[in-house]
Amino acid sequence: MSPFVSHMEAALAEARAAAARGEVPVGAVIVSPQGRVVARAGNRTRELADPTAHAEILALRAACAAAGSERLPGHDLYVTLEPCPMCASAISQARIARLYYGAADPKSGGVAHGPRVFAHPQSHHVPEVYDGIAAAEAARLLAGFFAARR
Repeated sequence: MSPFVSHMEAALAEARAAAARGEVPVGAVIVSPQGRVVARAGNRTRELADPTAHAEILALRAACAAAGSERLPGHDLYVTLEPCPMCASAISQARIARLYYGAADPKSGGVAHGPRVFAHPQSHHVPEVYDGIAAAEAARLLAGFFAARR
């Protein structure tokens, strides 16, 4: 078994790029079972005028297109913020093996907060979940982004 390598720094880079575009700074990276980054994305809801263009959804779409499949068994998803209910459901549908996220989202989260999507019997697949990965940096990016807009 190969040693664990975190890819949260790559997700943070995507979050910083999203902030530079005027988007809420959330970034996501999908890693193959072989440890290769197969997709990366940051929020693009404003740019694309698409409420579903969250970092996780865009990364899932790209990874699925690259794999030629709607499912990504064995893949890991790194995201800087706790996924919302929509993204958590998509993560389950894609059969992501492990979810690593940074900052908690008590207001809009769907994993540890709110509806806790993976706890529902309708959730056909539940990934392993690891939270708090680089949470301070992810929270700092979000706080700085929103403070600049107040």
